[in-house]
Amino acid sequence: MKDLNLVHLNGLRAVEAAARLGSLQAAADELGVTAGAVSQQIAKTEKQLGRTLFERSPKGLVATSFGESFLPRLTGGFEALDLAVGSARRRDETILTISVAPVFAARWLVCRLDRFAERHPDIRLRIDATTALVNLEAAGVDIGIRVGSGDWPGVTIEPLLEQEVFPVCSPALAEKLKRPEDILSLPAVLDGRSMFSWEIWLGQVGLSGRTMTARHVFNDASLCLDAAIAGQGVMLAWQTLAGYSIIEGRLAVPYPVRVKTGFSHYFVTPPSRRDSRTVAAFKTWVRDEIAGSIRALGFS
Repeated sequence: MKDLNLVHLNGLRAVEAAARLGSLQAAADELGVTAGAVSQQIAKTEKQLGRTLFERSPKGLVATSFGESFLPRLTGGFEALDLAVGSARRRDETILTISVAPVFAARWLVCRLDRFAERHPDIRLRIDATTALVNLEAAGVDIGIRVGSGDWPGVTIEPLLEQEVFPVCSPALAEKLKRPEDILSLPAVLDGRSMFSWEIWLGQVGLSGRTMTARHVFNDASLCLDAAIAGQGVMLAWQTLAGYSIIEGRLAVPYPVRVKTGFSHYFVTPPSRRDSRTVAAFKTWVRDEIAGSIRALGFS
């Protein structure tokens, strides 16, 4: 491509746009510059080529005999470049990259993936399970699900589910719980990284200021849930964490009181992209699955 190195690319763009659109002003509008700048770029390019491309007339630009043969080839070249750049920007819509917290992946998503595959056999999911607040655009993530207040910068958010918390424990321990104050006699399994404390639920049932006796403290909610399933204590859980184990009968909900934490689950997407077919399909499926699990739990 030694010949191409002899001519500035911006000049060729100005020449091509002016020839295709028929005027300096139209070319300037497309390129985001002034008509004078386009005229200067054309003059420089003609000088670099050593050939005149346009005749200036009262009606505007008129291609010379050389220009009539040269300019269509130039447009064809830029069309090929445009297709090449477009192919690099297009994403494979058969693969959907999802960013979720490991606890959401393990306790809600993975056990339902077969149902997604049945509904959308043409879509493959690539799951990035992380607690990091990843830059979706830079990481190539199509959609994420996060829990919090929804004030994350650099993403488009869409509410999915308000978080509610409630005690869960093994069915055997649940038999000991008749009145709210009975829960104080059981050991608590605590999540050391939780965004809320037992006070949020105890205050709702008239036990504000009382404390739970901790048996174990973990730094992962999924481990807390395993401990609760094993009968090691009672845990303050939420819908997407404990729902599947409750439906399976491995966990019991001893009290009907559920308390909103002020946090929610949100879909998050890169702000530069509109929802693709695969993103829209995933959102619909998640909403359907959550609605179905809430009904199965008997939560209104």
